[in-house]
Amino acid sequence: MSADFYSLLGVSRDAGDDEIKKAYRRVAMKYHPDRSDAPDAEERFKEVTRAYEVLRNPEMRRIYDAHGEAGLRRGAGSGRQQGFSGFDFADAFEVFMREFGGMGGFGDIFGGRGGGSGPRRGSDLKLRLEVSLADAAVGVERTLKVKLLDTCDRCEGAGSEPGTQPIRCTSCGGSGEVRHVQRSMLGQFMSVQPCPTCKGSGEMIESPCTKCEGATRVRVEKTIKIEIPAGISGNDYLRLSGRGNAGMRGGPRGDLLVAVEVADDPDFERVEDDLVYNLAITFSQAALGAEVDVPTVTGESESLDIPAGVQSGQILRLRGKGMPRLRRSGKGDQLVRVLVWTPTHLSREQRQKVEDLADVEESPPVPNRREPGFWERVKQAFSA
Repeated sequence: MSADFYSLLGVSRDAGDDEIKKAYRRVAMKYHPDRSDAPDAEERFKEVTRAYEVLRNPEMRRIYDAHGEAGLRRGAGSGRQQGFSGFDFADAFEVFMREFGGMGGFGDIFGGRGGGSGPRRGSDLKLRLEVSLADAAVGVERTLKVKLLDTCDRCEGAGSEPGTQPIRCTSCGGSGEVRHVQRSMLGQFMSVQPCPTCKGSGEMIESPCTKCEGATRVRVEKTIKIEIPAGISGNDYLRLSGRGNAGMRGGPRGDLLVAVEVADDPDFERVEDDLVYNLAITFSQAALGAEVDVPTVTGESESLDIPAGVQSGQILRLRGKGMPRLRRSGKGDQLVRVLVWTPTHLSREQRQKVEDLADVEESPPVPNRREPGFWERVKQAFSA
C-alpha cells in the first residue's frame, strides 16, 4: 500500500497551493539524487514529486480525495486510463525543473524536456569520477556502470502495448495545451499551459506497454568506457555527447557529464602544471654535494644534482617532469624542496665525528628575517 500523498509532503489535507508547493520544494531538495546519498533517494524523490503533481492539480486532487490512487488510475470511474500510472523517474525531474529549474544549476545538469507532442531531447546525466594523480599524469581509460533511461525495447518508445495505438487526448483535443481564462477589472486574461492529462503530448494511451507502463523509456544499467586525458585536474569535466538519457518520441539522447576529481597524492603537491616534492638529504650531502635519485609522479626515478652548500628549504628543478598541459603541448616541472635531515640517534663513532666537526666548524650567519618562505621560493622558481 502506497503512502498517503499528504503525508509524503508533510501537509494537512486542507493545505493551500502555496503551502503544498513550499512543502514539495523542501522534501524534493532533501531527496534530490544529486544531493542525497541515500540508497532510496531516487524512489523517494519520485514519490514526493508524484504526490505534488496530484495535489497541485485541482481536478486530480478532487479525484484523489474521493477515490485515492485507484481513482487516478481509472479516471474516477470513467473507464479511461489517465496515464498517471506511467509516472517515472524522468517525469519527476521534469516536474522539479518546471518548478525550480532556475535554482542551483539543476537545469544545466539534467535539462528540461519541454512541452508539445514532438521529439524531446533526453536529459543529461552527471556523475563524479575520482582518479589518482599518477593516472591524471598519464591518462587512463575507466569503465563505469551508469544507470540511465533507455528507449523501451518492447514498445520501441511508443508507450503503447505492441499492436495498439494511442488516442487523441480528450482534455486538450490533441493540441497538448489547455487554456485558462481569468476575468478581472482590467478584462480577460488567458494563460496557456501543458495539458495535465497527457502532459503536453496530445495523446492518451489506453493500453500502456506492460514493460514501461506507458513511460516509453525504462531505467537500465549500462557499461560505459571513459577516456581520461593526461593532465586533467579537478577543475575539468568531460562531456560525452549522446551518452545520457534517451529522448522522447525519437528525440536525441542527452549528454553524460563527468566531473573529474583528482585525489590528493601523499608525495606530490600539484600547483597548476607543476609538482612539488620534498627531498630529505643528509648534512654531508648538503655540505659536499651529491647526485641522488628522485621519484617522479609516473613512478620512474630521475637523477638530480645536489649542489655543495645547498640550504634547507632551497628549491631545485627537474624540467619537464611535472604534469602534462591539458590540450596543449609540453609538461610542467617538478620542484624539489631540499630538507636537510638531522639524525635523532647517533652511534658512538658518528657522535665522535660530529664532535670533531664542531671543533672546527664556523658559526652560521645571522638569519635574514626577510628571507622568503617556502611558497615565495616556489613563486621564484616558477619565474626562473
